[in-house]
Amino acid sequence: MSLPQVQLARVPAEPWANGGGSTQVLLAWPSASAWVLRVSVAQVQRDGPFSPWPGLQRWIAVVQGAGMLLAFESARHLLGPVPLCFDGAQAPQGELLDGACSDLNLMLRHGRGQGGMALARPDDEWVCPASWRALYAADAMSLQVEDTEVAALPAGSLVYSDHAARQRWRLRPQDPLAARGWWLHFQPGAAS
Repeated sequence: MSLPQVQLARVPAEPWANGGGSTQVLLAWPSASAWVLRVSVAQVQRDGPFSPWPGLQRWIAVVQGAGMLLAFESARHLLGPVPLCFDGAQAPQGELLDGACSDLNLMLRHGRGQGGMALARPDDEWVCPASWRALYAADAMSLQVEDTEVAALPAGSLVYSDHAARQRWRLRPQDPLAARGWWLHFQPGAAS
């Protein structure tokens, strides 16, 4: 079994109109022109407002750097490696904590399915009913599916499958002290 893989180092950066950073789109699924989910990594260089994305649910987690404080109209959230979910129509103000950071983004169209993002712990088994599943590896690691190694991932890689419902996935880090990864999942059809 082999799974599609995208490496961040091979994806061009798209600068933001406000000059505050750039985005590298790793995957738009099922197609770039009609996507229902999009996975990207953003390089945030300075404080500023997020762009509004009406009609989308957003998941975001810091993959490198100290993180940022997100100020919404009614609340403030400290953004770190634990993913945060919010309505894309909201455009919080982002304040960097200690210099630039990179964040992983999962965007899902409302009404097209249910999905999410979670920290991936080394050697923990991940079983999920969703048909579309992925692993973003910030550090070098390998992915096992049903106890078979299916992908060796360099740092900054996304591996995914759109027929992975109920499979047993497990990540194996090359270095146990450098094992940052995130599970992503999506089940088309159900309301989100």
